[in-house]
Amino acid sequence: MPVQTFLKEIGGKSVVDQIVDNITNAIINEQLKPGDKIPTENELCASMGVARNSVREAIKILVAYGVLTIKRAEGTFVNQGFDSKMLYPVLYGIILQKDSAKQIVELRKVIDAGIFQLAMEKLDLDSVHKVEQAMEALEQKIAEENMDANAIFEADTAFHMVLVAITQNALLEGICSYIDQITKKSRLKATEKFINENATQQFLLMHREMVRVLKEKDRTKINEVVETHYQYWEKVTG
Repeated sequence: MPVQTFLKEIGGKSVVDQIVDNITNAIINEQLKPGDKIPTENELCASMGVARNSVREAIKILVAYGVLTIKRAEGTFVNQGFDSKMLYPVLYGIILQKDSAKQIVELRKVIDAGIFQLAMEKLDLDSVHKVEQAMEALEQKIAEENMDANAIFEADTAFHMVLVAITQNALLEGICSYIDQITKKSRLKATEKFINENATQQFLLMHREMVRVLKEKDRTKINEVVETHYQYWEKVTG
């Protein structure tokens, strides 16, 4: 493919950012497809009238984002599948956003509602069994004589990741995994809160209701169980 068919002239943004945009747009417009080898550094420099250092910096950025991969002695290629690194820019933007804690809770609510919808479509007997096992593991941690907030938190996280796994959607799994990482402190604080308030049975009831709604595919209750479930997290992030 001739280089000039998808590369634009530099203008407006920094040279490196523009090169990143040009290559990204070529992938979006399917002028470069997954697995394709991108033009060489010399070709990119000539087509846009830029220095080799700028091209190399742009390629480094796209490699770091998981968009491109460098194969020594072969060249640079468009990746052929999802890479969790692709989520980094979005998640950094969320973290650095003003009032990010509140917005992350809102984002997770929207995502969880979608997870329930999709999980209901793909639910099978094996999935139901895994959800029930995760629920039992959470109940066991809460039933222990000396409740450990960290252990309950981990069991709770595992329960939710089982729900996400049912969707068979790598993007959702990646997003939820990173949201879990960046919100660990506040969610652990929420776990400690319901323990201190002797609300563990209420916490379990909320999870059992989530399981019931999923198993019965009761779409009318999705928003209600999601809203109810996040009440303690909202209190510690508000």
